Amino acid sequence: MHLTLSQFNQAYERRFPTCHLIPMFVDSEVLEETESEDGSIHQIQRRCKLDVDAPRLLKRIAGVDYVYFSQENTLNKRERTLHIESHNETFSNRVIIHELCSYSAHPENEDWTCFEQSASLDIKSFFGFESTVEKMAMKQYASSIKKKQTERWQDYLNLGKEIIEFYLNQLEEEGISHVPRWTPSLDAPSSSSVTTKPVCATPKLLHLELPVTPATENQTGTPDDKLDADYIKRYLGDLTPLQESCLIRLRQWLQESHKGKIPKDEHILRFLRARDFNMEKAREILCQSLTWRKQHQVDYLLETWTSPQVLSDYYTGGWHHHDKEGRPLYILRLGQMDTKGLVRALGEESLLRHVLSINEEGLRRCEENTKVFGRPISCWTCLVDLEGLNMRHLWRPGVKALLRIIEVVEANYPETLGRLLILRAPRVFPVLWTLVSPFIDENTRKKFLIYAGNDYQGPGGLLDYIDKEVIPDFLGGECMCEVPEGGLVPKSLYRTAEELENEDISLWTETIYQSASVFKGAPHEVVIEIIDASSVITWDFDVCKGDVVFHLYHSKRAPQTPRKDPLVGQHSSITTPGGNNVQLIDKSWTLGLDYSMVESPLICKEGESVQGSHVTRWPGFYILQWKFHTMPGSASTNLPRVDDVLASLQVSSHKCKVMYYTEVIGSEDFSFALRLVAYENSHLTVSDNSKMLAS
Repeated sequence: MHLTLSQFNQAYERRFPTCHLIPMFVDSEVLEETESEDGSIHQIQRRCKLDVDAPRLLKRIAGVDYVYFSQENTLNKRERTLHIESHNETFSNRVIIHELCSYSAHPENEDWTCFEQSASLDIKSFFGFESTVEKMAMKQYASSIKKKQTERWQDYLNLGKEIIEFYLNQLEEEGISHVPRWTPSLDAPSSSSVTTKPVCATPKLLHLELPVTPATENQTGTPDDKLDADYIKRYLGDLTPLQESCLIRLRQWLQESHKGKIPKDEHILRFLRARDFNMEKAREILCQSLTWRKQHQVDYLLETWTSPQVLSDYYTGGWHHHDKEGRPLYILRLGQMDTKGLVRALGEESLLRHVLSINEEGLRRCEENTKVFGRPISCWTCLVDLEGLNMRHLWRPGVKALLRIIEVVEANYPETLGRLLILRAPRVFPVLWTLVSPFIDENTRKKFLIYAGNDYQGPGGLLDYIDKEVIPDFLGGECMCEVPEGGLVPKSLYRTAEELENEDISLWTETIYQSASVFKGAPHEVVIEIIDASSVITWDFDVCKGDVVFHLYHSKRAPQTPRKDPLVGQHSSITTPGGNNVQLIDKSWTLGLDYSMVESPLICKEGESVQGSHVTRWPGFYILQWKFHTMPGSASTNLPRVDDVLASLQVSSHKCKVMYYTEVIGSEDFSFALRLVAYENSHLTVSDNSKMLAS
């Protein structure tokens, strides 16, 4: 079937608001519709309602029959293209489905229409089942690919053809047999001044093509001659006309929509380069970063952050002149750093703040060097000396802190690292690299240069990038380096886990976890009331201290008013500020009569991270319980074990600590995730615990 794009679009629009030829497509509504002044660009955003294609049992457990998708169509009559972009609204906080369909006129025959389609699935969080869901989704996708290679794929094509032909016949019956190609009217505005105007009053955020317009004067934080060629060469570097256009459009969008401080052109340009000048992707990560900076007052970090003395003494990093290209040079003697000691003495929050202050100082030095050298300098060079690196640097909490720092820096300081020189890499380095490299952007990894032993002293080594006069003395140079030599952090400076957990604010994420103390004979309990029997209870907790047993109970009766056990008072010397111990199950209750166990007991060791979920079968009260785990004595004798005797002599051995978060997922959201998984077992056991151990 050969048809023009204009004919196809006319037939395609007939599918809405619903289509009897597509049974699963129940309904749709237009959220916003816009059109350019010259009529060449027409955009429609819809919300589509789809019937869930799932077994009856699954629908009953999920409690919902429909899922919702958002669809945005952009018809460019001038370019003769139609782009249809769809993503899920239902359960979008945990699973993201994105689909893109593109229709365009054939380059050699305008009476033909070309079609391309792509789709992606991103499982962000699934209550500890992420790996399982991903594998099953890939299995389903692979299965669908095989089907597409058979007659079923031909049947699918025939169905699409039948739908278009059905509406084409409708058009012909109405006397519309030809749709002429669009041509601009004589009095239409030029393409350089195209703007969008709403034709539907429904307020809804819609990503529109940003018009290219000349920059206004007196822009915030930048010179007036913004588009002047000398300004671009002096402060921004070589830009193609397309790249310059992207910068102007993104900056203009920020000025029109962003409430707050507008970043400088150099900073906006970093985000554009990080996404290969893809406007939508760059705008998304830039807006997220600006929100993060405002939320945590990062713009004032250099003025408000005071480095603790332990960092000044034992953090083996610092700024040191510049490289041959004028980039600021940062030196990190990682092999001499006591990462475990710093984490134990400071905690991850202070380390993160320190690293952020280094990055903020780097941005300031780039601006300063741009003025000094008279050419744009937007990134710095980092030299990492690994002499002394050994297995103690692979201490898991230290690596975890490093990975989280990398995550924050990658998201908010893109394209700031011009080159990374890694010197004197020992044999253990590949192990560390295997752990860290997956979290580093591919473009950033390309900037790494790694030297083993004394290779950095030969051809292609340090002298190619750093002037001889500024090579540090500890690398065989003549320049005295003021970077601290490090050493082991005294254990007297270590802080307790409780002190570190009660840091003022978190830069990683909003604080959603609660802390609780669990004592011998005094478990901690949390009650969740369930109204809808098809709801899903999820939990995520870390065992910070001691071993616990996790239970999940159900009761038709409301538990007693929360009370604190008197045992807690007996251990007042070790209670945690902000921690708590609450008991809800009345001691007069009988298991099996007043309440029942709905999950098998789960023994959780110190340091473990546990995630799980439970699909509720009945309404009522569900009680999550963390109980002190007592090691069983020897079966061959009634005498206590030596370990038990030693443990009983320590007051702290009678206390455990957990950090936990619980959430109740409504059936409408959960149904979409369940639909992704091909359950072959009719019992649908989603309630099994998923135990994710922090290795």
